[in-house]
Amino acid sequence: MIQKIFSKIIVYYLKLKGINIDSNALILKFPILKIKGNPKNINIGKALILGEIDLRIRENGKIIIEDGCKIEKDCRLVSARDGVIKISENSTLTTGAIINGGSDVIIGKNCVLGPRAIINANDHKFEGKDLIKNQGFVHKKIVIEDDCWFGANVVVNKGVIIKKGSVIGACSLVTKDTEEYSINFGVPTKKIKSRL
Repeated sequence: MIQKIFSKIIVYYLKLKGINIDSNALILKFPILKIKGNPKNINIGKALILGEIDLRIRENGKIIIEDGCKIEKDCRLVSARDGVIKISENSTLTTGAIINGGSDVIIGKNCVLGPRAIINANDHKFEGKDLIKNQGFVHKKIVIEDDCWFGANVVVNKGVIIKKGSVIGACSLVTKDTEEYSINFGVPTKKIKSRL
């Protein structure tokens, strides 16, 4: 009962900040907000947020967390430029997930991303001797289709499509598209076998 009352306070606070959030969302800790864009670009449905998370938008970036999603503690979502981070219905981000979206990052329904998953829709440019931090970025969309599961410490590079039903083993680096219902592992990942 106390948790629900506390959650209502957080939801009310987020609404005051201009964030679109379902009144029935259950949020157990105040999120860290770093908003350098329109707060209405953050939309949270009837989700469960279990610990402190970090939500950041810049320029026209958008963050959408749909109904039934579960976000565990210490996750960070950063959406910049015209990028959209969308976590679709009933998907779970476990502890320490980081999503950097200078381009779109679309996570399908019923996905489970293991602890410390890192999804980067951008990379630093690094040509010549100029300081890397001054060279800007390259951006490409990432799509994770429905019913995918990641083990712990998975890294997904820009421009990748992880097809429906894919499994990515722990400590893997995904640099290319997967096949539907495939099991993948390694640095970089390789298909080990099929789920079917």
